Amino acid sequence: MGTSASMGTNMKIGELAARSGMAASTIRYYEQEGLLPKASRGANGYRTYQESTLEQLNLIDVGQKLGFSLDAIRTVLGLQGAALQDGLLQGLDARLGEIDGLMATLANQRQALLDARERLQEAWAQGQCLNKMELARRGPGCDIEVAAVAGGCDA
Repeated sequence: MGTSASMGTNMKIGELAARSGMAASTIRYYEQEGLLPKASRGANGYRTYQESTLEQLNLIDVGQKLGFSLDAIRTVLGLQGAALQDGLLQGLDARLGEIDGLMATLANQRQALLDARERLQEAWAQGQCLNKMELARRGPGCDIEVAAVAGGCDA
């Protein structure tokens, strides 16, 4: 016969931590932050948790892996019924918009890096050096200016 926790009743924080793959301190933090309901206490003073707490921890874990903030996860955990469905869809759409923005920013940065790399290689192939002061003044993404230096580049 299994333990009481494996039969769906109460479990101590150590078992919940083992089953969820989260540290006990993380579970206590989520409880303190209102992501989980307050645990009941046994006669010995130990926290005891229901099986539903494991399900909530799994939802929190999925939300974090998808890049949602704890505040956003807390909001969704507080919803029920149609509001839950609407909240989930709105949250997913918002996160997709954030990801699209990040991808556009990264694509622009990647192209700027490729352009800078190409200009540097061309300048060095012609025996020219990067004008470091000009680059520092103009920042990333600018056209890299080169200055002819007699005798090659400084190391």
